[in-house]
Amino acid sequence: MTEPPTTTEPAPVPGPAQGPAPGNPAAESPPRTPAAVRRRATLAGTAVSVLLILAIVFGSRLLRDFDSALLPYAVATVFLAFGVAYRYTVWISAPGARRLFKQGWRSFFSVANFRKAPTALPKMIATYLGFQKFLGARSHARWAAHQLVFWGCLLAAAITFPLTWGWFTFTSSTGSGPGYEMRIWGFKIIGFDALSVLGWLMFHGLDIAAVLVIAGAAYFLRRRMKDRGAVTGQRFAYDLVPLIALVVVSVTGLLLTFSSIFLHGGGYEFLAILHMVSVVFTLIYIPFGKFFHIVQRPAAVGMQLFKYTSRRKDEEALACRRCHEPIDTAPYVENLRGTMRDLDLGFDEWAEYCPRCKRVLRGSAYLDHVKKGFR
Repeated sequence: MTEPPTTTEPAPVPGPAQGPAPGNPAAESPPRTPAAVRRRATLAGTAVSVLLILAIVFGSRLLRDFDSALLPYAVATVFLAFGVAYRYTVWISAPGARRLFKQGWRSFFSVANFRKAPTALPKMIATYLGFQKFLGARSHARWAAHQLVFWGCLLAAAITFPLTWGWFTFTSSTGSGPGYEMRIWGFKIIGFDALSVLGWLMFHGLDIAAVLVIAGAAYFLRRRMKDRGAVTGQRFAYDLVPLIALVVVSVTGLLLTFSSIFLHGGGYEFLAILHMVSVVFTLIYIPFGKFFHIVQRPAAVGMQLFKYTSRRKDEEALACRRCHEPIDTAPYVENLRGTMRDLDLGFDEWAEYCPRCKRVLRGSAYLDHVKKGFR
């Protein structure tokens, strides 16, 4: 390794062994959300919920196309909208998330970025949001399972939400079938035969989504029970409950189809109630559990675009202050330092060191300041 530069190295960061300062309430308990942020989040949640209710009323043609049997699902989506807006507002109120949010949207709407890299944004949406290629670097099996869960949930949401809100309707065009019409907001979109392949896909789209979700969730549940690393760090409410909820929703949905086809409707009412309860619980859980990353992930696309365009502008990456190896582009590192300053961490200069040198310096600081009495 080359000799380190003469630049002063950053002050050592306290290790986890040191723990919070005794008698310091701020260090011993997690910070509370400020009242102003809670008020702003409540207003945002209320506004989004009201807009969704108006969209349901007008989208269903003043409730003419609204199915009252689906009312619990519709109410759950209103609570979902409130929770997502509330949590998202609280999230972007934090200094780090706010900087990520602003920088992401700035890159998203940048005309200069579009001129220099017109295909960058569609490509990142497809690879980062759609196919999540970054997961493949960890494990191909985990990537495949995540894709099954992702596309299964996306298909289920694309079918369930518009039907629940009364935006989509399927009506018989002949009175007794098998001809059906699919209408959106009252306008006929397509006519199809219920006995055709298209008809089968139309009426069994949720079953296909359930099979995809069960396959992906089963892999993750097995990993949570068998993999030592996953078992060690997992939490029941955060890691297992989402998977169990997905499996219960999918299995009860498939059982409804099984009951109507093979049991002539036997036990259908009980299964319908069980399915409804599981779906409502899952929808309400989304903003306050692990599923919230679904809402957070799109915000990271703008940051990825920022990194991509800054690399195109600055071909030379910033070198590590200790080993001179390239870290990242200067704009990206400066953005990271700004985030650390916003958080008042007190060691933003560490952003100018590569990951390996950070580990070396942290280990050296630990030996010098914590373990020096054991030499």
